Amino acid sequence: MRIAQVSPLYESVPPKLYGGTERVVSYLTEELIEQGHDVTLFASGDSITKARLVAPCARALRLDPNAEEPLAYHYIQLDQVFAEAGYFDIIHFHSGYHHFPLFRRQATPHLTTLHGRLNIADLVPLYKRYREIPLTSISNDQRRPLSWANWQGTVYHGLPLDMHRYKPAKGNYLAFLGRISPEKRLDRAIEIATRAGMKLKIAAKIDAVDRDYFHQIIEPLLADPLVECIGEIDDRDKQDFLGNAYALLFPIDWPEPFGLVIIEALACGTPVIAFRRGSVPELIQDGVTGFIVDDVDQAVAALPKVKSLDRKRCRQVFEERFSATRMTRDYLQIYSRMIDDSPQVQAGIESVAMMGG
Repeated sequence: MRIAQVSPLYESVPPKLYGGTERVVSYLTEELIEQGHDVTLFASGDSITKARLVAPCARALRLDPNAEEPLAYHYIQLDQVFAEAGYFDIIHFHSGYHHFPLFRRQATPHLTTLHGRLNIADLVPLYKRYREIPLTSISNDQRRPLSWANWQGTVYHGLPLDMHRYKPAKGNYLAFLGRISPEKRLDRAIEIATRAGMKLKIAAKIDAVDRDYFHQIIEPLLADPLVECIGEIDDRDKQDFLGNAYALLFPIDWPEPFGLVIIEALACGTPVIAFRRGSVPELIQDGVTGFIVDDVDQAVAALPKVKSLDRKRCRQVFEERFSATRMTRDYLQIYSRMIDDSPQVQAGIESVAMMGG
């Protein structure tokens, strides 16, 4: 197939530091190439890929101090994709909904994976207006607010099998990896660790919009001697950070569509203690790969039980459910179905039938 992958431009593909969507786009792009497909990646110019790269900006916008109007580059990107649309068998967007008005008017099959939360009232009239746009969700829970939309399937994220190594030994600290923001509830993670008397290591980024929250709520909590904040880390550092942990804490307070850090921990063999929100029940097998809890008390009570979990089984579940190969296979099935159902293909079938073929 000739496939276009369209990424957001705020991070490179793959991202240098934090960036879940761009990381998934990278895994999917490289696996498609590995399976013999012709892939063009529309992403920032500092992306690293075996695909043909088409870039509207030289650098990822979040890390470019000169980028004052990031939306401008996304519109350039849309024009670049539209100009080449006729070349592709399918175009796969990961960049939100900005392309909806333009691409409802062109013939090439296109698919949009939604990577963010959908429980926002303002989205309802938008998706009703563009109800025909084909979508994929990254968890079944994610699509609940828009259950009537044109869903083509749910495709769970996946990682390359060789990205993280299995670590059989149990660590002696708890890990928190992600963003420092109100919905991620780092304050809960700190409370869980301090009540249990366990060390907590924090690897996290702080977006500009969350700096006041960090200074007012989180920063005072970091003075506890059991808490260590090491800042943002890259993929190489994640191996030791997650692999050497006793457990990953995922104490979210919002309907997270997919917790990529959960499957990164499982890839290392590290169990996860997570709050019952969003996609968590779809990703964690309670009592097998971790524990699903409803409050801080249950999280503290679950910590001693982590010792009974089989870290090797955590890795096996990752390999069975969350590999990049599985993710790519799922998307290829959707691509093939959409191409077969496209007006061009159907017109060709009808033409052959009329000629007696």
